[in-house]
Amino acid sequence: MRFSIDIDTVKGFLDAEEGAALYRAALAAAPLGPLLEIGSYCGKSAVYIGTAARDAGSLLFTVDHHRGSEEMQPGWEHHDPATWDARAGAMESLPFLRDTLRRAGLDEYVVPIVGRSTTIARYWRTPLGFLFIDGGHAMTEAEADYRGWTPHIVVGGTLAIHDVFPDPKDGGRPPFEIYKTALTSRNFIETGAVKSLRLLRRMA
Repeated sequence: MRFSIDIDTVKGFLDAEEGAALYRAALAAAPLGPLLEIGSYCGKSAVYIGTAARDAGSLLFTVDHHRGSEEMQPGWEHHDPATWDARAGAMESLPFLRDTLRRAGLDEYVVPIVGRSTTIARYWRTPLGFLFIDGGHAMTEAEADYRGWTPHIVVGGTLAIHDVFPDPKDGGRPPFEIYKTALTSRNFIETGAVKSLRLLRRMA
């Protein structure tokens, strides 16, 4: 795993151990189909997964509306004033993602798709070898990401979910709830856990 960028200079909340696990899982799944992530923000996870796409000769699609989730808005815990676009009166993280991909040398391996995950999922038709869910953490958004995208994962492919906290004191519940949904569906089995990242394989 070689980067052309100092990963610590990229805004984001992904832990380095989680990122390394994402890279390994994406690299292993890449022969089954292209990779896709929901929630790119400024591109930290896209560097890990995009590097796997580069190393495997594959492609990463990264889906985000780039207006930020609830906890990133002004007055909330994870708001970064640098991402505020005064002209739009809204957050705008797309320029940060594009800059990250340029500095990382991944423009040819990562395709940003700008829009709401639920909208894009309705029209998506390409089978996926790897799916990373790290979008909006409200229950309606997390459930919609799960329902809209997991049917596109091929048998043997990987589902990765970030911010899975079994103890409610550690974080919000929606990612944990969709993780439980995946397991109880009997379509997935867990293959790994690194901090708040969970990795599952599609069985049916």
